[in-house]
Amino acid sequence: MHIDLYVALAGLIVGFAVGLTGMGGGALMTPILVLLFGIAPLAAVSSDLVASLFMKPIGAAVHAGRGTVRWNLAGWLAIGSVPSAFLGVVFLKSVGSTKVQTIVSVALGAVLLVAVAALLTKMYIDHRNGTSAGVDEKLRIKKAPTLAIGASIGFIVGITSVGSGTLVIILLLFLYPRLRGSQMVGTDLAQAIPMVGSAAIAHIIFGDFKLGLTLSILIGSIPGVLIGASISSYAPTAFLRGALAAVLLVSGLKLVDVPTLVIGIVLLASVVVLGVAWVSVRLSGRTLREISGELPAQVHAASVADAGEEPSLHTAGALSEA
Repeated sequence: MHIDLYVALAGLIVGFAVGLTGMGGGALMTPILVLLFGIAPLAAVSSDLVASLFMKPIGAAVHAGRGTVRWNLAGWLAIGSVPSAFLGVVFLKSVGSTKVQTIVSVALGAVLLVAVAALLTKMYIDHRNGTSAGVDEKLRIKKAPTLAIGASIGFIVGITSVGSGTLVIILLLFLYPRLRGSQMVGTDLAQAIPMVGSAAIAHIIFGDFKLGLTLSILIGSIPGVLIGASISSYAPTAFLRGALAAVLLVSGLKLVDVPTLVIGIVLLASVVVLGVAWVSVRLSGRTLREISGELPAQVHAASVADAGEEPSLHTAGALSEA
């Protein structure tokens, strides 16, 4: 058993991305193991999934402690994902890994890049309008679509280890657009535990699990996911969507086999653009929570009063009801 500190460093970076956004584990870690460290694809998928089985509960526990997990939504996703994740591994073992993984990975990369464009468009519209649709604290579960999301993502996770967070977050974003960003990340981390567990058990039985590789990933990823989850459980939705867009873009480019140097340049440019956008929001006099629709009426009224303006009728009514 060999512990690779370079793999641990990669695990730290990927773990932070997973804790912050709920996604990026398989979409980033598996390609890194295959392309940078020369790990066989099936061994990379197997070891990454087993590492995720320990990493996901840690991030979910942070969010659960702060009340940002929608357990009913996570439950419906798990009902579909758990059996299909196991079947995905069995299918992968029966038809051969390399060709299937390549086809599915490229298709996923294309889907993620389209999702980035859709997410950025929504963020631009919210910024131009000054606010989003707000958040819905009384979420009504759309059972059939949610089960379908769980089943389809579970099967893909079993084949590639990609999608436990990446695709679930995107689909939840469009199916439940008024779900708070921190709750979306917390719910995704929670629902991934039984799904990843099912796929991990199947990979231990049918795959090519490497204990040393898994431990190397965990040495870095556990502190990374703790830091990332601590930030995301408090962060406003607008901030998390910006981080989601950056991770999606990098993941999508990596999956369609774009050179690492180009991905690094794109990532640096994304950080600069997000920083400029944040400065622009601050200069406009708004906050990220206002744009996300998460700012309580009392706080907004106080800021208006501090600015020497009279509160609107809507704000005044909300204050009187309080």
